[in-house]
Amino acid sequence: MPIQLQNFEFERVLDENPYFRCLNVLGTLPATSISSGDASSSGSTSDGRLPAIHRLERTPFPLSFPQEFSSGVLEQAKFLGNTDIQPHISYTWMNGWLKCRDDLPDLKISVICPATDVHIRKYSKQDILMVHETPEIYEKVVKPYIEAFPPSRTQWVRNILDGTSEAQSLLHSTDEFLILPDMKWDSTTSPLTALYLLALVRDPSIRSMRDLRGDESGHLSLLKAIRDAAHSVVERSYGLARGNVRLYVHYQPSYYHFHVHIVHALQSGIMGMTVGQAHLLDDIISLVRRCSLSPPDILSSLTLTYGLGSQHGLHEPMLAAQSNVA
Repeated sequence: MPIQLQNFEFERVLDENPYFRCLNVLGTLPATSISSGDASSSGSTSDGRLPAIHRLERTPFPLSFPQEFSSGVLEQAKFLGNTDIQPHISYTWMNGWLKCRDDLPDLKISVICPATDVHIRKYSKQDILMVHETPEIYEKVVKPYIEAFPPSRTQWVRNILDGTSEAQSLLHSTDEFLILPDMKWDSTTSPLTALYLLALVRDPSIRSMRDLRGDESGHLSLLKAIRDAAHSVVERSYGLARGNVRLYVHYQPSYYHFHVHIVHALQSGIMGMTVGQAHLLDDIISLVRRCSLSPPDILSSLTLTYGLGSQHGLHEPMLAAQSNVA
């Protein structure tokens, strides 16, 4: 049944970001808010409540908004101040309130319930540490960390791949991968410039870009097929030309099942597109293609530098391992 937001009991703010206009808060919801199976395995409190995270984001303006601005969509405006910057040129600023309309939501509200300690750390404010991951550190520190994750952590990915969920959202599907809209993008209310799609590979042995190989039995054809299909999908479905989208891979990824992010090229500054985390798919393809002249496992032989949040499970072991980096 739908979660009743009025039953949410606030505990604390996890993070707030005025630049991205989002707020993460922690609280609880009644265990009856979710299925009994989920509730029984989540460790509900003695009062029958479950930890829950609410992520609140200001929604972008729809494309129709400018045309409607002077025709009643603005409910109220309050003057704040003005200044003359040049003769006959004045800057004025004010607050405004929009009319309540079904096609003009104020917020996107994402709820995670029951929220695990991993979720709470992920959505909490974090300091960033730049670390160097050598092949040796990957084998000794990172790989065991990845392999320790239970299969349940990526069950939602398998549900999409086997058609249990999101089947109606698929934009493209082959024996090797599929493409669908990312949950971050609501195509009904968000502008096309906020486009966000996801390509999920079917092979569970490819957990991150470290696992990509370039020999004859490697992944070059898979990566090229994802790239070509992504461009075909955005052109066919959204009218975007090849140069209007950005395809990239995260390292470290948020979950260890290989996937490619497909976003509008005009997007900038969003989380996950920072230097040291986002790697362009075309650049990865170029590296893998070079494997015919280099070791086939070139991506596992590189030293990678990236930022780790202080709440990330790898933060402490990677911090300790930095003394071994030459």
